[in-house]
Amino acid sequence: MESLLKSFRKKNAISVIMNRQKRFAAADDSVPSGTDAARELARALHPKKQYVKVAAVTERAADVKSFTLVPDPARGTESLAWFGAGKYLTVFVTINGMPVTRAYSISSAPKDTLEGKYELTVKLVDGGLVSRYILDNWAVGTEVTVSAPEGNFEYQPLRDAKTVIGLAGGSGITPFLSMAQAIRDGDEDFELILLYGSRNKDNILFFDKLAALEKACPRFKVVHVLSDADAEAGEGFEKGFITAELIRKYAPQDAPYSVFLCGPQQMYAFVDKELEKLGLERKYIRHEMFGEFHNPAAQPDYPAGVPETVKITVTQAGETKTVEGSSNDSVLQILEKNGIAAPARCRSGECGWCHSLLISGEVYCPKQLEFRRMADKQFGFIHPCCSFPLTDLVLDVPEAK
Repeated sequence: MESLLKSFRKKNAISVIMNRQKRFAAADDSVPSGTDAARELARALHPKKQYVKVAAVTERAADVKSFTLVPDPARGTESLAWFGAGKYLTVFVTINGMPVTRAYSISSAPKDTLEGKYELTVKLVDGGLVSRYILDNWAVGTEVTVSAPEGNFEYQPLRDAKTVIGLAGGSGITPFLSMAQAIRDGDEDFELILLYGSRNKDNILFFDKLAALEKACPRFKVVHVLSDADAEAGEGFEKGFITAELIRKYAPQDAPYSVFLCGPQQMYAFVDKELEKLGLERKYIRHEMFGEFHNPAAQPDYPAGVPETVKITVTQAGETKTVEGSSNDSVLQILEKNGIAAPARCRSGECGWCHSLLISGEVYCPKQLEFRRMADKQFGFIHPCCSFPLTDLVLDVPEAK
């Protein structure tokens, strides 16, 4: 019986293959001229680039501005791609002939996309090249090129608990502002309790907007945590830093909760140690990308004896060039400062766009930014955005498009 079944299956398989080959041979070999709905939807949600212009500029503080971006039909963008609250846009700019990218979280509500609007909020970074350029140069009418919405810092009901404790510092408020609006609008289904760290009340971004959202949405609560010793406190305020004890105070006592964290690198270093005290499952702790990493030599595992300058020999699109740079800069920064445009989005090791082959040499990657797959490590691929040269390097870098 078993041999008969095998024979039948073999004959049946041969018949299927022969019929398929006949259909292929009889089919029209011309390329279809039309498009289907699935492809059109994919293009709308995931455009390679979006061409927009600045429609409004709002000053939030002396070193912070919000920019409203709208489609620029003259350059080919008729509408904006939808996004999930917590996503970011990569901004493509050229400064003094140097092509660079930076990622900024979208601070507007997802539903504003249907009205043709994104809002990006940019804070001046100490010594920041791109933030300085944007704050000094973007005005109403400025043409801007951005990516599709990207990133993984968003609520996922299959992974995250029904209550999210958001931990924000400074301009790290932006993705949480988008989440709160999405909850209010019914586009997200979770409860958000936000602990927002600032130096004092005058430094709180979006204070009035957060208060209005809290009033309009019972599923959103904000607690301001002021670090200045002489900062005035009151109802809705805490003093000090965001600690494990403070998180326990506002977290559910009898149900699981997720922790979402977004802020400066110094905040991550402090809060991550506090989170260890909570004993949460790893899936319940979510980090937004660090942004660009600076001063690798300050890390405890950074090796000694690294030269101040290094040479990098780069092959890109069949052309080879040797450049020099500081070992204190990431490989990506060195390339950009020498006019070499590498593909990049998040600039913090997460997205993998800058994925490049390290042919020879050694690099250092901060352990908190080590997001490479095992296969990448095995076959010598690095993420230049968070890799710092320890020696001269030879690289094969994909072409930026």
